[in-house]
Amino acid sequence: MSVRRLADQQPASFEFTPENLAWLDAQIAKYPPGRQQSAVIPALWQAQKQHDYWLPQKAIEKVADLLGMPYIRVLEIATFYTMFNLAPVGKYFIQLCGTTPCMLRGSDDLIRICEERIGEQRHVTADGLFSWLEVECLGACCNAPMVQINDDYYEDLDAASFTKLLDDLAAGRPVHIGPQNGRLRSEPLGGLTALTEFYGPDGKSGPLTDMQAACQPAYPGAAGAQPAKSGN
Repeated sequence: MSVRRLADQQPASFEFTPENLAWLDAQIAKYPPGRQQSAVIPALWQAQKQHDYWLPQKAIEKVADLLGMPYIRVLEIATFYTMFNLAPVGKYFIQLCGTTPCMLRGSDDLIRICEERIGEQRHVTADGLFSWLEVECLGACCNAPMVQINDDYYEDLDAASFTKLLDDLAAGRPVHIGPQNGRLRSEPLGGLTALTEFYGPDGKSGPLTDMQAACQPAYPGAAGAQPAKSGN
């Protein structure tokens, strides 16, 4: 377990926006009376998102005040979970998976690009646009190698597509979230080889392409067909 400490330079104050306060009230309302402390992780996460994706000390203390918790208890949580950044990050914070599936599929090339273009891990570029960190598995092994930038996944990367992604972000151009090699999800590169009657050979032209259609019976006219239940 690495030692995680708060940044030396801290803002003087932190206040949730009215919109985020209303959001937090809705999260607290999910729990029984007196159990508002259960909302501490989503509260810290929302504070981090509001504060340019890092948590200052005053934000941690504000969450503690709102939830009626001792400061040290919330500080323990913020310093334990590496999902919380305790120092400033770039406008585009890159979490780069370097574990086995991504490594086998070329994540070393992505690491090299980050080192050459951004610098060492956790370094923020002079323009404030980028910082990066190598992380453990992000759960998208079927689309390796991949990165998470802020809240979004960018998958099926190689050196060229990752460089273009960084160029587009730096220039403020629109970017495509998800696979960067033409895939829609994690289907075979050459197209679907099964379930084409549901999704089409291209994965997007069949009757069950969208979620609303997917919740309907595959064969509405079949005897005894029952509507499929949608997941949470």
